Amino acid sequence: MKYLKEVTKGIWERNPVFILGIGNCPTLAVSTSVSNALWMALASTFVLVFSNMFVSALRKLVPSHIRIPIFITIIATFVIIVELTLKAFQPDIYRSLGIFIPLIVVNCIILGRAEDFASKNDVFRSMLDGLGMGLGFGLTLLMLAIVREILGANRLLGYTLIPGMEPATIMIIAPGAFFTLAIILTGMNYLNARKKG
Repeated sequence: MKYLKEVTKGIWERNPVFILGIGNCPTLAVSTSVSNALWMALASTFVLVFSNMFVSALRKLVPSHIRIPIFITIIATFVIIVELTLKAFQPDIYRSLGIFIPLIVVNCIILGRAEDFASKNDVFRSMLDGLGMGLGFGLTLLMLAIVREILGANRLLGYTLIPGMEPATIMIIAPGAFFTLAIILTGMNYLNARKKG
């Protein structure tokens, strides 16, 4: 049961974007379409899981005064694997996500989990933590992307939803991202308040 909690905590209780308030830059930037959100979620989850595992496995060998550069090197290794794989097999997605793939290296979620969790726990729990945080981040991206793509482009996964309807293009640009995030955060805070009361 405790292992299941390691996975599920990232979805609601310690969601990286909604609760911890980190990882907003890629969240807002790539959530313009469900396709972009899904690929970013997969890429980030891959990096989270494997970097957490390696940080955990090496935690007792790494001198504390150089741990951050070593963590970043481990994270960068997995980001390069993701970047080259996307470039080779999904060039359209690679171009669509652009700079946000290499910026996974400095994503607060990934470095934060390496420092806060993986450097203090065993490999299996660190893997589960990475998976849970990746799922939470991915679900956040997908929620935002679904709302923004439907309202801002009148499309979902490339299919037009209501022929002839004029989309609210503000939803595809930055203000729409902040507006959508604010509405979802309001809903989550309301649910959490009702749960406590």
